[in-house]
Amino acid sequence: MTYDPNNIFARILRGEIPCNKLFEDDHTLAFHDIHPQAPVHVLVIPKGAYVSMEDFTAHASDAEMAALLRAVDKAAEMTGAKTGGWRMLANIGANGGQEVPHLHIHVFGGKRLGPMLAKG
Repeated sequence: MTYDPNNIFARILRGEIPCNKLFEDDHTLAFHDIHPQAPVHVLVIPKGAYVSMEDFTAHASDAEMAALLRAVDKAAEMTGAKTGGWRMLANIGANGGQEVPHLHIHVFGGKRLGPMLAKG
């Protein structure tokens, strides 16, 4: 998967598409998912043009890496997801279910989330 500078997250970062922002810092943006799959469903994205976690860990600065992890934790804290437990998820590549070619981490919470994968 190659980076598409016109993907939805790149357009959100450029201000072309609005988002319901939770918070932003120099390296990250966290916003509420427009089609939430749990009472808490936030997306945390790096501001850099990284396709996946593999791309991010190979090319991001130490400051960007630290900021992304702190942003995920902050999103869980700010939404109250830490109270009962929460999940972070990043889909990577076609087999991992990645649909947008920009690294994004989902933060889910607010209810019992169930198993990670369907059994069978």
